[in-house]
Amino acid sequence: MNIEKLIPGSTFPTIQVQDTKGKTVPLVAANATDHWTMVVVYRGQHCPACSKYLTALQEMRTQFEDINIDIVAVSADSVDQLNKKLDDVSVAFPVYAGLSMEHMKQLGLYVSEPTSDAETDHAFPEPGLFVINSDNKLQVLEIANSPFVRPDLKMLVSGLGYTRKNDYPIRGTKSI
Repeated sequence: MNIEKLIPGSTFPTIQVQDTKGKTVPLVAANATDHWTMVVVYRGQHCPACSKYLTALQEMRTQFEDINIDIVAVSADSVDQLNKKLDDVSVAFPVYAGLSMEHMKQLGLYVSEPTSDAETDHAFPEPGLFVINSDNKLQVLEIANSPFVRPDLKMLVSGLGYTRKNDYPIRGTKSI
């Protein structure tokens, strides 16, 4: 397996996904304001840990909004699978479908095959989280290979608040 590694401070790739109605939209909208965007990649409809994480994000959504960070979530699910997920999980931030294998590769995500037809009908990404600053640069990233490895949201909102308030630099940029 060959996984590309995203470099903090690099430009976040342009990725087109689908909304709940099947319309093609940009994963990260062009941002002329001082808002940042946090992209949360989740495994898909079949994942109960993802439902819990999306619910926790919803519960903390206003804390992220208070520091001008918009939340979007995305999976490789179809639009039908996305809408079924949203029947179970109620969130007030955009959730998208249609993350392709090429997108997963661009983002450096780990990808898994379903263990059975009951799980899902396609390969899917393991969790990832990307915070894109107002210059469309990758400020923070976290990539996991398992559904139970995800950033602690309280620590994340606190750290991002500090980063924004103190103009804390992008970390992890040294080449070795």
